[in-house]
Amino acid sequence: MADTEGHPTSTSDDNSVESREDNSGEPKLEFSEDEETLITRMYNLVGERWSLIAGRIPGRTAEEIEKYWTSRYSTRQ
Repeated sequence: MADTEGHPTSTSDDNSVESREDNSGEPKLEFSEDEETLITRMYNLVGERWSLIAGRIPGRTAEEIEKYWTSRYSTRQ
């Protein structure tokens, strides 16, 4: 009977796994028009130097800039 006592705990674990899966989806990155313009201009100047571009935009990381760029301007077909 000890096994059945463990089931409510495993159900709780299952729920937490499901909630992590729900939250694991990429949140849509919101960028202002000014940020988008600056990212485009900087990309044209320095290419894929995301940390350099992010250094010009307070509060943005290189990873956020790269995710934004690849989601917006991906050339894969």
